[in-house]
Amino acid sequence: MTAQHVRRVVTLHPGDVALGLRGDRLETLLGSCVAIVLTDPRRTVGTMCHIVTSRPATTMRTASGAQADVALQTMERLLQSRGFVAARCEAYVFGGGNMFPGLVSGPSVGDANVQWAERALAELGTRVLSVDVGGHVYRRLRWTVGPQAPQVEAVPL
Repeated sequence: MTAQHVRRVVTLHPGDVALGLRGDRLETLLGSCVAIVLTDPRRTVGTMCHIVTSRPATTMRTASGAQADVALQTMERLLQSRGFVAARCEAYVFGGGNMFPGLVSGPSVGDANVQWAERALAELGTRVLSVDVGGHVYRRLRWTVGPQAPQVEAVPL
């Protein structure tokens, strides 16, 4: 007899990475940060990270971009621990808002975060299913690991 999985709710904060199994709920609140969700095509396992590169788009591969790299590598290791290859998984990308539209009229930290995430997933060879990024809103993200897509709610500034 196998042990039954106890469903969990995991709330991610900036810098966090989590793995969930079918039925677990992963959630976070995003401003300029970006969340990446990676899941196997059958949606039996999923990982989520909450990252910020904190650099303008011209310098994304600096030290703080490295922190985002570490988050993605951690997601890859978590998936591998369950027998999945991240490149064969599917992704969702959320966040990257401009939280200071009155102060920042050009590229924002949010834009840099989105560009980093899209480039990193392309380099990984992971198919992106959906993107909800940019604008002047917070995003409340919730995903119960399973067949449904993550739910995102825009929260005005």
